[in-house]
Amino acid sequence: MVTRIVLASGSPRRRDLLGALGLPFEVAPADIDETPGAGEGPVALVERLSGSKADAAARARPDALVIAADTVVVVDGEILNKPEDAAQNRAFLTRLAGRAHHVFTGHTLVFRGRRECMVVDTEVRVRALDDGEIRRYVDSGEGLDKAGGYAIQGRGSALVSGVRGCYFNVVGMSVAAVVDGAKRLGVTLV
Repeated sequence: MVTRIVLASGSPRRRDLLGALGLPFEVAPADIDETPGAGEGPVALVERLSGSKADAAARARPDALVIAADTVVVVDGEILNKPEDAAQNRAFLTRLAGRAHHVFTGHTLVFRGRRECMVVDTEVRVRALDDGEIRRYVDSGEGLDKAGGYAIQGRGSALVSGVRGCYFNVVGMSVAAVVDGAKRLGVTLV
């Protein structure tokens, strides 16, 4: 029986997703360097970052089920992180408009010295956008703290014409992957 669940993330979206399961948990963001390594692809990056976050939190809370995640948006093989400013947000959306991109989230769970790591890939298609739509979305400020520069669960929902795969992965964490990973560690979350 798990006495504690720790979410090793400060993301409000991940907090909401885990909270929807109705389980008590604590939030303990791990402060790690998120700089990609030379030649590190998106799958290796999210695996490494979610693993580093989980390991850091597990060291401080060895009795807890620790859940960590890291998400990146990828188009044409390039990672689009959180935009630095409105100009970069506009450039991201212009690049994503009218085409598909991939959202990769690494999920790492640690419990009693055992570890599960899964990467979930979701394809998202953004509809064709005109300059006014892009400008109004950027002016809303919603995309500034989101990988890829948009929030699918907010105003950004109007930008998206289709999703193939796990919608919640795009929000920031595949709840199904977390539940399955916990089950493999002997922990029932639902």
